[in-house]
This record gives sequence, C-alpha cells and structure tokens, in this order.
Amino acid sequence: MITRYGYDVVLTVTGICGIILFIALLFIEPRIVRYSIVVLVTLFVAFTVYFFRDPERRTPQQERAIVAPADGKIISIKTVAEEEFFKGPATLISIFMSPLNVHVNRVPASGKVLYTRYVEGEYFAAFEEKASEKNEQMIVGIETPYGKVLFKQIAGFIARRIVCELQVGDSVSVGKRFGMIKFGSRVDVFLPPNVNVCVNVGSKTKAGETILAEFTNH
Repeated sequence: MITRYGYDVVLTVTGICGIILFIALLFIEPRIVRYSIVVLVTLFVAFTVYFFRDPERRTPQQERAIVAPADGKIISIKTVAEEEFFKGPATLISIFMSPLNVHVNRVPASGKVLYTRYVEGEYFAAFEEKASEKNEQMIVGIETPYGKVLFKQIAGFIARRIVCELQVGDSVSVGKRFGMIKFGSRVDVFLPPNVNVCVNVGSKTKAGETILAEFTNH
C-alpha cells in the first residue's frame, strides 16, 4: 500500500504526468518520440508509487528490544558524547536510506516522548558525517522503562522534507509508524551505555523489525 505521508506527492505527480501523456499522444511527432515520452512518464509514475510504498512489518515482542526506525544500511556504530538529551556518553548507530528503501519511519522503543527539536539545516549528502549535525533534521527523545532513546530523522541533499507526527507528551509503542523522510535520507539512533548492540556496520535493517540493541539490567 502507499503511505498516507505520500498521497500529496503521488497525486501531484500522477496529475502532471497525465497531462504530459495527453499532450504527447495527441500532438507529439514523430511516433518514436511520442512513445519514448510515454515510457519515461510511466516509469516516473511507477517509481513515485514504489518510493512511497508502506509494507506491513512484524515487530519483535521482546520488552527490552530497540528496533530500527528506518530501512537501510548501517554505516556507522560508535561511542559519542551526546549533550542534548543524554548529557553524556552514548552509542550512535547511523542508518543510511537509499532512494530504493522504504522511507516510512517507525518508533524504535515504547515509552513517552520527552523531547523534540526541528533544525532547518543544510544540504549535505546523507551519508556524509557532517550531515548528522548540519542537515535538516527532526530530533526526538523517548524515555522508556529501561532508559532513554534519541533519534534523528536527517534529510539528504535531494529534497528537504521530513514528516514527523510525534510531540512532547505522546505515549508511543515500538514499531508504530510516525513519519517519513522523502527522497534520500539517514536516521541516527543514540542509545545509552546499558545496551547490547545486536548489529554491525554493513548490516541491513528493516524499520520496526530489525533489533538494533537490547537494554541490559544495568
């Protein structure tokens, strides 16, 4: 199915492409040019629909699990100083989302939203390190029964369009849809010291399904 976050784009693209097809079929000559336009426009509409797909996911039921908020590939796992929400050391896991990945984002852990901040930002490629600090992003901090989780939706250089429905005070459930990043992006997840990381650099992730880490008893 198509995500509701993409209805506006899909309808706009379909409408514009429908007009182009109408003009091409009636007025464009020679025939090879007309058919080339038809094929290109059809492929563009098909890619748009494919980009905004929203498949169902099976979220693990482990209480202490922290799941991936995004589809993609893990490009970095490292220890950092996170002073905005944790105010101390944290494990950063970065997930790069290519244009072919599902771009709907899901809540990584159940709890309560304690912090949000939107940053307009710049236009660096999402896989670059400085994108984490410089690009347009939505920052969300959740308090779970076992510890805090912070994540950033980071836009890429192709388009700046982040959708996030979460607000401070919301109670959230792991694996539930909460937004998306349109047209190339990255999600950074910050975890506290009391977790066991379950993935490696290069691992592929599925939002709402892949377990990134698990809270320990400490």
